[in-house]
Parts: sequence; structure tokens; C-alpha cells
Amino acid sequence: MSKVYVSMSADVVHNGHINVIKKAAELGEVVIGLLTDEAIATYKRPPLLSYVQRKEIVESIKGVTEVIPQTTLDYVENLRLLKPDYVVHGDDWKEGVQTQVRQRVIETLQEWGGELVEIPYTKGVSISKLDDLIREIGVTPDERRSRLRKILNLKKPLRILEAHNGLTGLIAEKTRLVVNGSVREFDGMWISSLCDSTAKGKPDIELVDLSSRINTINEIIEVTTKPIILDGDTGGLIEHFVFNVKTIERIGVSAIIIEDKVGLKKNSLFGTDVDQLQDSIEHFSAKISAGKHAQVTKDFMIIARIESLILKAGLDDALKRAKAYIDAGADGIMIHSKEKDPAEIIAFCREYSKFDRKVPLVAVPTTYNVLTEEELGKFGVDIVIHANHLLRSAYPAMLKTATTILENGRTLEADQNCMSIKEILTLIPGGA
Repeated sequence: MSKVYVSMSADVVHNGHINVIKKAAELGEVVIGLLTDEAIATYKRPPLLSYVQRKEIVESIKGVTEVIPQTTLDYVENLRLLKPDYVVHGDDWKEGVQTQVRQRVIETLQEWGGELVEIPYTKGVSISKLDDLIREIGVTPDERRSRLRKILNLKKPLRILEAHNGLTGLIAEKTRLVVNGSVREFDGMWISSLCDSTAKGKPDIELVDLSSRINTINEIIEVTTKPIILDGDTGGLIEHFVFNVKTIERIGVSAIIIEDKVGLKKNSLFGTDVDQLQDSIEHFSAKISAGKHAQVTKDFMIIARIESLILKAGLDDALKRAKAYIDAGADGIMIHSKEKDPAEIIAFCREYSKFDRKVPLVAVPTTYNVLTEEELGKFGVDIVIHANHLLRSAYPAMLKTATTILENGRTLEADQNCMSIKEILTLIPGGA
């Protein structure tokens, strides 16, 4: 019999998949190239079901002869291995992000006289709409909490965006862009103490208590599904930190980042211009260890933020602390710098890569933003946090609108800076 190749992710199986498989079975023995979890994560959200689970489902579909992994979006490796007589796909990929993939399939099939068979895309089926429905249903705290570790195993570096209320949470949740044929989106949200405090009109000195911070988190949790990383400042007293870990773990936060400073918290970007004291390695390690013993699940992460470069204590001190904090049980290391030149961050990353024992490395390129996420990833960074940009961009826009109204004594001139009333009413699901 002829051999037929069909590629799919099958994370949400629908009648469109069945139609393709039926057509393929009419042509010969059907081999499904099932995209791996890692392959799916390169172009869309991580799959809801694991590869093993999806494989079991697809194998049970009538007409499927064999299921093999497809490790990239590109078909070529599997096609040259199998040399199928036919490849079957819906005709939807003639336009959009998969046009280049389609062209490579056509060129590769020509090597042995294979044929691409395209069938009309099943009307009424939209994966993006299905994804929207899943978001509207929401996720449980357990599911949300576990996602950060899952995604870390699938792709790097992760792209995290600051959110400080429900609206900015929706921006982080829904914003997507096609770049060079692949879909980019944010992998999670960062709840910044700076942004949370500033949005409340208060200084960033650990003044806003955990109860208030949890209110902000709950606003975001109610309208989003992606993982949340919480800026935990210094973590406070060890005795308080253990209780706080239990609280934020319970509501579904994936990770907390705490910085190794003591005394009145001042924003790190002030550097040595203000009095800031670094905690001892022993005391901060004890705080990490106490937090790890307090957590209930294996999913929750405590990430240690090292302030040595901020406080001019030097690279060696930062590396020494990283090793100690990992030994204390830290699930990740965040290295911080306020310099525009990324040289000290790069130096840390290179030395960190030599560690015998490593955990995920986090960077916050607020000042050294000359580096791209891809470049940071090549230096070994696993998570990139864009820590305050939605708030910083919103303030100038709102200030401009306010001054425009004052200047003109009406809002007509300010309209050009604003969304339409209809857009704002329909922005939130259920608002129409």
C-alpha cells in the first residue's frame, strides 16, 4: 500500500482532524507525525496534554497505522526518513505562518515523486476560538502553579511580562505577534512590587502588605490562565516568610523571587546611591530553606535574587552566593544589574554555566536592554522578565491625556490618544 504522512499537534482533537485522517486513509497506510511538546511550544501555547497522552488518543483513531514524533515544525527530517507517497494537509496553510513549511514539504516530496494532497479546511473550526474558550473557563490553582516548571522543560528562554491589574494581565495573556513565521507571546506574568506599589500611589519600600498584594494577584488570576511569578521583595522575617509561601502557593502562584537584602527595602536600580544592606549568606540561605520546607507542592518555586552586582560586591561574591543559595534549596537564581553595559551580566552567565549543579537562571534586562531575549538565552538565561514596562508606558500616555484636557477645556483633542468607547466596552469578555 501507499504510505501517507499527516502531521498534527492533536492537543484539541476535532472533526477537522478526523476529516484529514479519513482522506489520508483512502490513499494508503497513515503515519501520523505527532508534534512533540517542545515543537508545539515553539509556535503556540504549551500543549494541554503531554505527548504520551496525545499519542494514545491519536493511536486509537480509526485509520491510523502508526504514530511517530515530529520534533520540529519542519517536516523534512521525517519525510526523508519515511519517503511517503502522499502528505495530506488542510488547505489553510497556503496562507499565514505555515506557508514556508508547506513550500519545504512540496520541494522535499519532489525528491522521490511524492504528492501533496490538500483538502478544504473544515469550516466552523478555529483553534484560536477554542483557546479563547479554554481561557474563559480558566484554570485551577494547581494547574496554573505547575505550568511554569512545565514550560521551562519545553522552551528557553521564557518571556515574562509585568502585570499590575486585571487589564494588564489580559494584555500579557492575549498579546501575540507573528515574527519570521512563528508566533510570539508571553509565557507568564511578573507581579512587581514596584509596579504594584506605584499603581497604588505608594513608594516601593515594602510598604504594601501581602494582603494588598494578594488582592492584586486575585484580580489577575480571575481573568488569566498563565503562570505568575511574584516579586517578594526581601521575603521579610523568616518566621513570616514561611506563612507567606503557603498563602501564595495555595492561590496558584508558580514562583516567588526574594532578594538578599535586609533593612528598609529600596529599589535596586538606585544602586549605591542610597543605603542598602546585603543579607549574610547564612541568614538568606536559612530563609530559602525555611520556605522550601513550608511549601506543600513540588511545583512551587523559590528563586533567589542576588544583589551583589547592584551593591558593587563583585562577581566572585555573586557566584559564591549563587552556589550557597542552590545548596540551600533555591529553585532558581536571579542575577540583577543596573548597568546599561551588559558585560557584568554576561560574565556572571559564563561563570554560572560552569557550575556542576545549576538551577534555572533569571535575568531582568531593564537597564541592559540592548540584549535580546535570544541573546540572553544563548548566554544561559532561562527566564527573561520585562519587569515594569506596561506601567511605565501607561503613565506618560495618561499624563498626556490629562494635560490635553486641561489645555483645551474639553476632551475632543484627547480622543486621538484614546480607544473608542465601543472598543473599551468590548475589550473585556462579556462586556458587550
